[in-house]
Amino acid sequence: MQHKKVTTVGLKEMKKRGEKITVLTSYDYSTARALDKVGIDVLLVGDSLGMVLLGYDSTIPVTMEDMIIHTKAVSRGTKNALIVADMPFMSYHVSESESVRNAGRFLQEAGANAVKLEGGREIANKIQAINAAGIPVMGHIGLTPQSVNKLGGYKVQGKDEATARLILNNALALQDAGVFAIVLECVPAPLAKKVTERLEVPTIGIGAGPSCDGQVLVIHDLLGLYPDAAPKFAKRYASLYTLIEEAVGAYKTEVKEGIFPGPEHSFGMDENEIGKLY
Repeated sequence: MQHKKVTTVGLKEMKKRGEKITVLTSYDYSTARALDKVGIDVLLVGDSLGMVLLGYDSTIPVTMEDMIIHTKAVSRGTKNALIVADMPFMSYHVSESESVRNAGRFLQEAGANAVKLEGGREIANKIQAINAAGIPVMGHIGLTPQSVNKLGGYKVQGKDEATARLILNNALALQDAGVFAIVLECVPAPLAKKVTERLEVPTIGIGAGPSCDGQVLVIHDLLGLYPDAAPKFAKRYASLYTLIEEAVGAYKTEVKEGIFPGPEHSFGMDENEIGKLY
């Protein structure tokens, strides 16, 4: 059970002492409460909500307003975990001033503690500007879902020397820009190990092998809330989709057959009072 608020400085200290960092996505109040009670270190309000909650084919349609609403809900359910909010597509791409303004909304309006941006050295100036405003930034390189059209699909990144070197150099550039941690998504485990060893800030892996300083999964993959197969890098710890089907099916049957609601689910009243209606 966590009793102390997790901070960005605390995550760096965890890396130094070799303590693994736990990160999960969270999009609502109830889930945030459960994850926070268990003691998950970081709750990521991911723009993956566009796919798992809103039914989009990618994260690209997700708006600032979508993210603000869900980050508010998570913040209301969280006491100890560090809350990191994804900055959605086009919220930090136009200018430094717009990037800072949008990042600030996550802290001022939504209760986040930090924001996450996708990209390498090409967004270093945005990261520096956001940091200068006192807003902590988490980086994200490798497979960056907001750039899926440019990358040609959801593919492992950094499998040859040239692209691996690019990922390493981007990681170093993000560290120089002031990020407090970096998500490595869908990169080969040996490359993630090399990057983790070179960096002073923690790495958080998703499909990046066991050598990262921490791990993150989408909560829907972990809980089996999808009927479809989970990605190769995800481990399904439960199959809640099946349980939901069974529970809803039982409810439907009981309503159809007049079993639910029973006396224990109903409210009575004085017969004299009901008699006055006739």
